[in-house]
Amino acid sequence: MANEILGTDVVVQIGIIVKDIEKTAKDFAQFFGVEVPQIIETEEYEKTHTEYRGKPTNARAKLAFFRNFKNVEIELIEPDENPSTWREFLENHGEGIHHIGVFVKNMDEKIENFKKEGIEVLQKGDYTGGRYAYMESTNKLKFILELLENF
Repeated sequence: MANEILGTDVVVQIGIIVKDIEKTAKDFAQFFGVEVPQIIETEEYEKTHTEYRGKPTNARAKLAFFRNFKNVEIELIEPDENPSTWREFLENHGEGIHHIGVFVKNMDEKIENFKKEGIEVLQKGDYTGGRYAYMESTNKLKFILELLENF
């Protein structure tokens, strides 16, 4: 069923919420014996069109992508203070694994498929070269699922 809904069976990303991305990125890199990746900041609302729980938000985050692994990318996320799934997770759960991400095609169709299963969009937005949607799948799947669509 999930493959039918998603159209894929490949997990491409694990997202981890952190309080201090600089420290965590260094610790992570040292532990795995890899280079510390560049830390970037998400764009302003005018470019991202971020919506959280159906409402526009100015939420931004610092990100670090570890692409050293053969089968999955690890994304560290340090949220700002604005309302977002990242901020909510940090306040309610502390640091830890926030989401599992998959690449999809026809994201709007996938979102409709999830809605039929009772799973709504938690947060969505654009990034250079694509867009994302975090699905509120915690009740059914026990984690947030991120849909990633690159153009």
